[in-house]
Amino acid sequence: MKQFSLFRNVFQASCLLIALFIGAFIHAAPLDNVYTLGPDSLPHDDVPHGKVVGPLTLPSEVFPNTTRHYWVYVPAQYDGSKPARLMIFQDGQAFVGPEGEYRIPNVFDNLIYRREMPVTIAVFINPGHTPEQKESSSSDWGDRSNNRPTEYNVLDDKYTHLIVDELLPVLNKEYKISSKPEDRAIAGASSGAICAFTVAWHRPDQFGKVISTIGSFTNIRGGHKYPDMIRESETKPIRIFLQDGLNDNRGVRNGIYDPTKDWHGQNIRMVEALTAKKYDVNYTWGIGTHSNRQGGAIMPEMLRWLWRDYPRVDDAKDDSERKLLAAPGPETKEFAPAK
Repeated sequence: MKQFSLFRNVFQASCLLIALFIGAFIHAAPLDNVYTLGPDSLPHDDVPHGKVVGPLTLPSEVFPNTTRHYWVYVPAQYDGSKPARLMIFQDGQAFVGPEGEYRIPNVFDNLIYRREMPVTIAVFINPGHTPEQKESSSSDWGDRSNNRPTEYNVLDDKYTHLIVDELLPVLNKEYKISSKPEDRAIAGASSGAICAFTVAWHRPDQFGKVISTIGSFTNIRGGHKYPDMIRESETKPIRIFLQDGLNDNRGVRNGIYDPTKDWHGQNIRMVEALTAKKYDVNYTWGIGTHSNRQGGAIMPEMLRWLWRDYPRVDDAKDDSERKLLAAPGPETKEFAPAK
């Protein structure tokens, strides 16, 4: 009996250790790892590749003594004969890189080729920095490095002037771009997302489409006020897709909850306000944290939704609009990634 009791105790202890190990393993597994990039975000040899020009440098009078890098993606199908659509991404280095979590040039290559979005020039622009500050990079692009918090989190129209009055004229000198707001989109992640919305909010005559991933509509510099501002204002012609995770920053610190600093709670409030005012809004709430993994994984689908009604004729007797949108002339295989 003693031997049996000893065996039972050892067995129970072993089971407990196994259970603890499994529990620890599950707890330690990053929630964001459930999101992975699909084929729409990867390069394919049989798809015409656009080119990425840059990094280029944009100085600013709106934010004196600052410069910022930006890159321009030009689709293989663009030949300058007619205006292209335009999409601008804040925190540009995070969206342009071929090894990043968004890889927008690959996504645009694939979707444009299959006519799932129109021929669109993309611009990837970093926040500004003074000579004493650092340019944003994949290893350091938070608010402590440069002018990002001042440019991205403030609700006034100062950054909007940088985009509309300083960046767009430079682009229009080089490329033929549509001036219609419905042909222009702006996007970003975290503070870059509220920044993108702010640009469209102030200038819906310039940008009619927005993508927001893990948007910081929180009380960093008053961003928590947006849901109330939306409800109190006339509906603006803005189409917007919002993505966030249930485990984004939830506004609990030292056991005290501050709803104005609950990232996910504020994203929910944004959707409720936009829906109440009958905006063209879509959203998805994942399981992730304040991470770009889900946003990168679903970016192709967000883009399909955003550009879902660009002019295209569906005629059962005419398949011209159902063909692959190959590059004019010989296909180019060159793809110049960001340096």
